[in-house]
Amino acid sequence: MNIIEYENYHEHFPEGNSGFPYLTYPCSIPHDFTQVPLHWHEDMELVYVKKGMGTVSVDFIPCKVRAGDIIFICPGQLHLIQQYRQESMEYENIIFPLSLLNTRQMDVSWEKYLSPVIHRQVALPLQLCPGMAGYQETAACLDQIDAIRRTFPEAYELFIKGKLFELFFLLYNLHLVSTPPSQSSRQKTLDRMRQILKYLEQHYAEPLTIQKMAEASGFSQSHFMKFFKNTFGMSFTAYLRDYRLTIASRLLLASEDTILAVAAATGFENLSYFNRVFRQKFGMTPREFRKRQ
Repeated sequence: MNIIEYENYHEHFPEGNSGFPYLTYPCSIPHDFTQVPLHWHEDMELVYVKKGMGTVSVDFIPCKVRAGDIIFICPGQLHLIQQYRQESMEYENIIFPLSLLNTRQMDVSWEKYLSPVIHRQVALPLQLCPGMAGYQETAACLDQIDAIRRTFPEAYELFIKGKLFELFFLLYNLHLVSTPPSQSSRQKTLDRMRQILKYLEQHYAEPLTIQKMAEASGFSQSHFMKFFKNTFGMSFTAYLRDYRLTIASRLLLASEDTILAVAAATGFENLSYFNRVFRQKFGMTPREFRKRQ
């Protein structure tokens, strides 16, 4: 798993050598990483919890998740995954574009059932748990896809597409798809956050000031600081530092660059400051972190 790419706010997922963009990543918190920071992308994502307990937040709605739970994250939704207290969690991250189920010709099934998901005209269930209506059948679709991906037999792509169609059939047929409430002010807030996070993803290694962020997001400086803190629960400066440290930790594991180079690549101009704040976050120096991992 390319954790650096995965943890970028606005993710981009390669189709892979097969040209079939259905990707699964086995993940473990906190063994692999303590959290997946807030981010968004244009693909459909499912978080399928296998063991333990954790927290998944979708559009700032937190969910405590346990083994067996399935979280549905629609295109464009802001989401993060975190460790819950001292618990550990193993989960499967399933990512695919809904266009995988589209055809080149006009198709009523696409226009009626799948396109509305992309355009947020319908709401999928946020969380399906064992014992809930439709859970067993939905989980079976994902389990059967996992099983066939162990051997990748001839025409496995058709099988996966069929199971994805079956999954959406179940969601609609069991009335688990709903009409989202009209929340124009909330949607405007989410759109603003996507804009801010996209800019932050593209420029986190550069000197970023409140003035620059305010100009990029169309706010005054005071309004930007208030909006960011009210939305994230922390100042922009603290959030930027934490994000840079998260990216730095991934670079330490995925590259052989020097500590100084990693610090510079993630926006830290002072090495002693980088070492100090890294120790505060991870409980060890960057060198110790790389060696221990």
